[in-house]
Amino acid sequence: MPNEHAAEFLELHSGPGFVLPNAWDAGSARILEQAGFAAIATTSAGVAWSLGVPDGGAIDLRRMLDRVAEIVAAVGVPVTADLEAGYGDTAAEVGRTVELAVATGVVGGNLEDTRQGVLIDVDEAAERLAAARDAAPRGTFVLNARTDAYFMGGSGDPFRETVGRAHRYLDAGADCIFVPGVNDEDSIRRLVAEIPAPLNIVAGLSSNIIDAPTLFSLGVKRVSLGGSLARVAITALERAARELAGPGTLGFLDGAISYAEVQRRFAG
Repeated sequence: MPNEHAAEFLELHSGPGFVLPNAWDAGSARILEQAGFAAIATTSAGVAWSLGVPDGGAIDLRRMLDRVAEIVAAVGVPVTADLEAGYGDTAAEVGRTVELAVATGVVGGNLEDTRQGVLIDVDEAAERLAAARDAAPRGTFVLNARTDAYFMGGSGDPFRETVGRAHRYLDAGADCIFVPGVNDEDSIRRLVAEIPAPLNIVAGLSSNIIDAPTLFSLGVKRVSLGGSLARVAITALERAARELAGPGTLGFLDGAISYAEVQRRFAG
């Protein structure tokens, strides 16, 4: 089944484009599968928040992989994991992280090129990706190289930095390139033209929200959501809590899925 899922997931990157929603636990993953998505990603942010801590390395590798394994076991579609920066200081440690991730049943993973809020030197970042590729051969694992040149901001030309890093990362073995933080259509169109691989854009991360159909029309192949769905769930919970703690009314229950219906969705 993992090999079949790997082939299915890789094939999605050859089509006109697909939405890859991000789950944070087994329950959210099952709901997303039932909604009809062909594959699911995990979100490190959503997992962290569900455990009561902030995103950004507050959870150790073992705890993150335990949650990833629960998500994989809960659904019958391919799952790709948010592996943050690889949970290791060295390339060898990143390779070991990928080996452990593959053992959970995932067929892909993201690797970031930042550490403690700073872009990793491109040579080191490429070495880390090469170790990940050695740990999970092509065809068995879709390696999504995330570059944060836009997300980090600062001086310089984020477009040229992104394109340069993307080419290095593809040479190191990446299958596709993930660019968070870019939020204008012209830049996205130019990135698609200059990066010879599927481009992953995260929707809903910035104030300028570009919807999935528009991103596909620009040539983007993979649209993920990061922690956005988890934020929506947390927002609904907080609104309900404030209403209950304030006026004590139950308006938040209007339109809620019934207990019986939730039971049905999680049965079997």
